[in-house]
Amino acid sequence: MLHKTRGIVFHTTDYSETSIIAKIYTELFGVQSYMVNGVRKQNARNRSSIFQPLSLVEMVVYHKERGGIQRISEIRNTPQYKNIPFDVVKTSMVLFLCEVIYRAVKEEEENSDLFEYLFNGLQVLDVQPETTGNFHLSFLLRLTRFLGFFPNGAYSEDAPFFNLQDGTFEALTPSHPFFLDKILSRKFNEVIIASANLSETVLLSAAERRELIERLLEYFRLHIDGFGEVKSHKVLEQVWM
Repeated sequence: MLHKTRGIVFHTTDYSETSIIAKIYTELFGVQSYMVNGVRKQNARNRSSIFQPLSLVEMVVYHKERGGIQRISEIRNTPQYKNIPFDVVKTSMVLFLCEVIYRAVKEEEENSDLFEYLFNGLQVLDVQPETTGNFHLSFLLRLTRFLGFFPNGAYSEDAPFFNLQDGTFEALTPSHPFFLDKILSRKFNEVIIASANLSETVLLSAAERRELIERLLEYFRLHIDGFGEVKSHKVLEQVWM
């Protein structure tokens, strides 16, 4: 049966000399794998450029309830990014965000709130006239709300330590190493506040930004089974600084 759905491209794997398997997060069916034949042929109907990381697409697909590899009848980039492909900072952020989202979002079922957040948030990144190196921090922090581990509480003199393991601001340093010190907890709280509006910026030094990225990824690892090690930011962060 044919279905029309929006999607966000997560990942592609070469299947043969001319074909790929595309992992796409769809509005109707969650994360699905699609066989795309002939996409790397010179005269292909569907060009490989459609399947760039976090590309936004509209598709007509065949869907089998029993799962497995699905098929695409029609696909196009809609809406098309206007700035991301031509802005090195935004392109690098998309590559990093794609790796994190691909590891974090696994569900093979509809989640309209999560889908709308990702679909609309990526468009915010595309149209922002200026992008600091903080967008990805706000974007990922707000993502935790949809994944079920958004931070609880707020930084204060009475609760100056953020416990990464429990996801709360606390009065005393935890008995484990998974927490932020007072200075970083305050900056982390500022990013949490800014995440309510993805266009808002937070003043961070390069060192603070690097540390917050590392600790935020640690936060994801602590709360998502099998999340693993993200490495792309180490290569790309020089562009953000």
